[in-house]
Amino acid sequence: MKVAVLIPCHNEEATIGAVVEEFKAALPAATIYVYDNNSSDRTIERARQAGAIVSRERRQGKGNVVRRMFADTNSDVYVLVDGDATYDATAATVMVDLLQSEHLDLVNGCRVADVGSAYRPGHRLGNVVLTSLVRLTFGSGLSDILSGYKVLSRRLVKSMPLLSHGFEIETELAVHALSLGMPLAEVATRYRERPVGSESKLKTYRDGLKILRAIVLLIKEERPLSFFSTVALLLILLALALAAPVIATFIETGLVPRLPTAVLAASIMLLASLSFACGLILDTVTRGRKEMKRIAYLAAGPLPTTVKDPVETKQA
Repeated sequence: MKVAVLIPCHNEEATIGAVVEEFKAALPAATIYVYDNNSSDRTIERARQAGAIVSRERRQGKGNVVRRMFADTNSDVYVLVDGDATYDATAATVMVDLLQSEHLDLVNGCRVADVGSAYRPGHRLGNVVLTSLVRLTFGSGLSDILSGYKVLSRRLVKSMPLLSHGFEIETELAVHALSLGMPLAEVATRYRERPVGSESKLKTYRDGLKILRAIVLLIKEERPLSFFSTVALLLILLALALAAPVIATFIETGLVPRLPTAVLAASIMLLASLSFACGLILDTVTRGRKEMKRIAYLAAGPLPTTVKDPVETKQA
């Protein structure tokens, strides 16, 4: 079974060498790939010195780097991890073994912080809110969708049309697995504080809003009937609120003195009907897209299994 460790990097000179060495020790048979994303320090030099295969992606953003990695590399199992030395490399063995033994497509590394400062309160709160939104919409199974430590099967990687450019990539991976009903699991992994000299590239508010926007767009694309039905319901409530006094006046007097309000309420109700119709149409389109992704998923094939030697089986 071929295992590839994929490490996207941007200015991780202080940590990348240690990360490569730790994963070489944890997964000796794996191939370590480091993709540099316009680093201005010696990240590339450190990664090569540690023995990694180094490539570059010029388009800025983690999503662009991961998309390039998935396209360039060919393996049975992919270990995706950040290059900031916050994740425990020894957990990779457990995660890879679980993926193979249970025939899974995704094993997510659920972060358990060593110290409080390793996992900032703002990031923790944002993760809880965004994960809850994904679980509510696409189903349970993952409790830390923003974790940068994941083990993925070949068929998940090769069936996923990645569109994200930045840190939304983790959300897109999780939603892809959940929406297609792929078998998945989580493993608790130690989450360490960043070493001195290493700085987080994640901006709490800016990237949090981008991830929230990505979730809303994924809900629209993957659950269009639910999305547009909710919009239609809100429009209907607004239209009824505007129409209520007009209707009451008409019942009492037989007149419609507030004609502009009546026209506005009728127009909003018409928009609600159109929104619901859009949901019905796009739901059919989404079903076709999901079927195509499922076909690509099945075409990639399952993980290779170890077959016992017939002679050894007979002797046993």
